[in-house]
Amino acid sequence: MTTTTFSTIDELEPEQRLLVRIDVNAPVEDGIVQDDRRFARHAETLRELLDRDHAIALLAHQGRPGEETFISLRQHADILAEHLEREVDFVPDTFGEAALAAIDCLESGDVLLLENVRMCDGELPEEDSDRKGETKLVQTLAPAFDAYVDDAYSVAHRSHASIVGFPCVMDAYAGRVMEREYTANTAIRERSFDGTVTLALGGTKAEDSIPVIERVDKTVDQFCLGGVIGELSLRAAGHDMGYDIEGTELFDHQWEAHQETIKHVLAEYGDRLHLLKDLAYEANGTRAETTVEGVTKETSYFDIGSETARRYADLVTESEAVFVKGALGVFEDERFAEGTTEVLSAIADTECFSIIGGGDTAHAIGLYGLDKDDFSRVSIAGGAYVRALSGEPLIGVEVLERPDSVSC
Repeated sequence: MTTTTFSTIDELEPEQRLLVRIDVNAPVEDGIVQDDRRFARHAETLRELLDRDHAIALLAHQGRPGEETFISLRQHADILAEHLEREVDFVPDTFGEAALAAIDCLESGDVLLLENVRMCDGELPEEDSDRKGETKLVQTLAPAFDAYVDDAYSVAHRSHASIVGFPCVMDAYAGRVMEREYTANTAIRERSFDGTVTLALGGTKAEDSIPVIERVDKTVDQFCLGGVIGELSLRAAGHDMGYDIEGTELFDHQWEAHQETIKHVLAEYGDRLHLLKDLAYEANGTRAETTVEGVTKETSYFDIGSETARRYADLVTESEAVFVKGALGVFEDERFAEGTTEVLSAIADTECFSIIGGGDTAHAIGLYGLDKDDFSRVSIAGGAYVRALSGEPLIGVEVLERPDSVSC
């Protein structure tokens, strides 16, 4: 059994003022949060802390600057309040005078959500933990609290101020989501399987997907590719795919940053990579499909094609273990959910050991009426889940560990 070397909330004295980092980053459509799965998980930690009469201020993020999902957390406070069945106050400030005044008024049993931490200078980009500990965000907020609790396992791979800065300057503990996700996901790589192990790899972030193949080389036997990595792999294989067309900015910059790695992965692991045979696109408001061979990209593709989906489902059915990282298509649009849902349904119908990773993919399970109990584990983490699977260190975990495994 995997053991942890960090302190948990079991070791906290009651009635303290706590700064708690959670991850309620969610899909957003027209400015409205579409999924509350992460809220429900963190509510378990918060209820436990409230039962011990702690006063809580929450740090969280939503989206990234420049993205449509980069919005205020005001509605997040209301969603969290529904799960906690108690009021969650919100302040449209993170570490300015308004935030500090609201924190100063906190009493036992109170919950306060601070504004989107990614709106603050110093939160991004990735930097060493010691530099993050010196940011104005950390230096201003830390003195206002007795301790810091990190419950945001899904961003434990990010060296951002709200993740790695506070443990450098104050007592830090792991919340229940952090503790349970880390223990479960780390244990995956310690399992051994006699049969085939398959990884379905999709999503929109090449930086999270491309290196995965090399990281899990010793764990996974075959890879089913979709999403951005699926198209970029076709481009590397010589097909006229994986390009931006007018009005899109999804592929070209990712190709420029990762093309050498993609080509290396195809050359090194080509016999274990299953590439797309067909793709789905929109035509006259409905789903249409085309094979990959001989096609010039003139439109956006939103899903793997039906032939590819059936082939991937067959591979899953024959596997002893299946891991999923990222959606295979734009499943939020029912016309383009076939690839993701057919593969997930095949996993659910099979007696295999299965882990579904990533908030968006987990959202698809509920959205299309699948039962999460048909999977061995549904993780709310994406990048952190893959890193734990491959044994790569998680900086957000390392800074919590004692004794001083990380120098801040």
